[in-house]
Amino acid sequence: MKSTATLGTPLSPSATKVMLLGSGELGKEVIISLQRLGIEVIAVDRYANAPGHQVAHRSYVIDMTDGTALAALIEEEQPDLVVPEIEAIATPTLVELENAGKVRVIPTARATWLTMNREGIRRLAAETLGLATSPYRFADSLEELRTACSEIGFPCVVKPVMSSSGKGQSKLDSATDIATAWDYAAAGGRVNAGRVIVEGFIDFDYEITQLTVRAIGKDGAIETHFCEPIGHVQVQGDYVESWQPQAMHPTALTRARDIAKKITDNLGGLGLFGVELFVKNEMVWFSEVSPRPHDTGMVTMASQAQNEFELHAKAILGLPVDTSLLSPAASAVIYGQHDAKGIAFKGVAEALQVPGTDIRLFGKPESFVRRRMGVALAKAVDTDTARILAKAAAAKVTPVIIEAK
Repeated sequence: MKSTATLGTPLSPSATKVMLLGSGELGKEVIISLQRLGIEVIAVDRYANAPGHQVAHRSYVIDMTDGTALAALIEEEQPDLVVPEIEAIATPTLVELENAGKVRVIPTARATWLTMNREGIRRLAAETLGLATSPYRFADSLEELRTACSEIGFPCVVKPVMSSSGKGQSKLDSATDIATAWDYAAAGGRVNAGRVIVEGFIDFDYEITQLTVRAIGKDGAIETHFCEPIGHVQVQGDYVESWQPQAMHPTALTRARDIAKKITDNLGGLGLFGVELFVKNEMVWFSEVSPRPHDTGMVTMASQAQNEFELHAKAILGLPVDTSLLSPAASAVIYGQHDAKGIAFKGVAEALQVPGTDIRLFGKPESFVRRRMGVALAKAVDTDTARILAKAAAAKVTPVIIEAK
């Protein structure tokens, strides 16, 4: 491995090489940001023609939960940095390779291992760091889930310990929902589908994502930077719109950033983290953390001097970052609406006629009814207006199926 202090030229002996494990829409934007800095990027995903595959220097399709296959690919490519972008990865392999000095994982292999598993990160936050969280239990069977729900009480939330973007997540209002929730969690978990977390329901006013960046400062020490808080709405555990900045009581904002710093300091390394928090008045509870750009943070493509992908790219390369806000903004999801391959989109021109808006279409090769296929972005004088504009633009984009000739 070479030091990233000096950046090389792609496809040459001097190249600085970064391998992304997971190459969806978030990974695609990270790749673009890295390439603007002359980085040679290798994109890896579990399916062909993923969004990041379409812009990387090289791409591979492997089962990233297969430790042998993952280690072989890393050995073949010899990347300077390995950047996990999803949860379903053989993290024990990354830990072994990093401990052996064969690879540098972003932010660290330990952080990747802890955060891919809701049990690891929840125990770290609540039991090691003493952060405020919802009450929780873990269950390995339907009977254990019944017991856990009884102890936590209703309403409660059931999630697979390993999943992303709300997959397998259910809100339970009574015991009659337990069996359905167990089956749904088993289907939604990417790995280790037989274990779930049960969380007590918090009566919160709103949720935020506190994007937190660990980057090298002028004196060579790691400094923590905060973006303005991002508000968001989730449906079935999946983000559907976000906005920045989210108005907060000053005490709540201070507490949110204290929690974010404690958890990211413990995880260590360099890069951007998405820390999810529940807020009610001045109270703040830790929910989850992702050691990578966050889906709700796509709003920063319209709001910030450097968006979350640029921040991540710069931070992991040891470069200075700028988290300043330029404008209130919002994002709204564009769903696939069809189960089909190679769909097309109508109404993009009409969407872009909405003032202050922009559109990102991710280029995913296969659509599902509830799959996120794009996002509308909007700037405005305030977040309320930006939200209206973003949703109006998103509503004008219509996915359609094109019949083969």
